[in-house]
Amino acid sequence: MNPLPQSSKIVLEILGTEGAMTHKDIVKKSHFSPRTIRYALKKLKEKKLLIEKMNMQDMRQIIYQYRMIPLQETGIADS
Repeated sequence: MNPLPQSSKIVLEILGTEGAMTHKDIVKKSHFSPRTIRYALKKLKEKKLLIEKMNMQDMRQIIYQYRMIPLQETGIADS
């Protein structure tokens, strides 16, 4: 099993402490480029560690939220 990239781990940490955010908010908070955040979110979605919700105030935006599930279910080990 491939470990998560560092950017994905940081995004998870941000979502875990700050709560649900849009892509733009994650970029501002992390100081990573938008492309890096898109890649990190893609990897987190593949591992089923995110919940995506539509922003009811602006339906063009997706809100990302950390999905709290036991690590045994994802096959991810801390490295």
